Amino acid sequence: MQNLPGKTAFITGGASGIGLGIAKALLGAGMNVVIADIRDDHLAAAEAELAGGDRVLPLKLDVTDRAAFAAAADAAEARFGKLHILCNNAGVAVVGPTELATFADWDWVMGVNVGGTINGIVTVLPRILAHGEGGHIVNTASMSALVPVGGTTIYSCGKAAVTSMMECMRPELEARGVICSAFCPGAVQSNIAEAGKTRPADLAETGYAEADKRRASGGNFMHLYQTKEEVGERVLQGILNDELYILTHSEFLDGVRERGEATSAAVQTHLPENPDYKQTFAMLFRNPAITEEIARQDALKATRRA
Repeated sequence: MQNLPGKTAFITGGASGIGLGIAKALLGAGMNVVIADIRDDHLAAAEAELAGGDRVLPLKLDVTDRAAFAAAADAAEARFGKLHILCNNAGVAVVGPTELATFADWDWVMGVNVGGTINGIVTVLPRILAHGEGGHIVNTASMSALVPVGGTTIYSCGKAAVTSMMECMRPELEARGVICSAFCPGAVQSNIAEAGKTRPADLAETGYAEADKRRASGGNFMHLYQTKEEVGERVLQGILNDELYILTHSEFLDGVRERGEATSAAVQTHLPENPDYKQTFAMLFRNPAITEEIARQDALKATRRA
């Protein structure tokens, strides 16, 4: 997907934060961008900030509404002809002790972060495959998918799911011209803390009201976070490089490494392998997309050192 000019990207949650950063980067790379978002005020502000004229299409969309998602994709194709990049970026969050979570907390976060991503895949992937020009799917996950910590159970397991989605889809679709990437950023200057403003009334019962108040009074750390422009450019480079994992924030390196070491150490290597089992189910024991990603990242690092 290195040839981006003139092609079209569909970005959910595209009117603020990470989504807007991605839209700015892809617009700057010559693409048409569809910014789909649930908030009218964000859409208006984003359209003004992007100042992309006819190359920007703002659309109101609740990603949990499957009929609305299909209608938005129809509108995007009516405007630009074909969709080439799908960025499943819309997301919400609750954090706090797991025992405080209500069914509504689980249903809201998983409905948007996982269900909305599924809706994007089911709606847009067939359209990308149909035109045969290739494409790219980016799921916005989080470093919390790779370095989950206590107090983030609902958020982290949803982000782990959309990361695994890309790991599974990559070897299926790459040969058909569709690259799949998991974008796992650390903290970004975004509006995710305001996500509760769009929480549906039928899912309003939360166990985190008091935790949210305490967290809100705990100080503002935005100055420590990466900007939407920085992460947008990172996603653009990940698309241009066909990366499976698009990661940010070197501060997470030890945690990412330790997870790999811990899971490796837990494998029962003291027991002998069953050669018949290994031969019969060889396709289960390693993911070629992950193996290839190691070589890709090694090559990128060598290029940066040169």
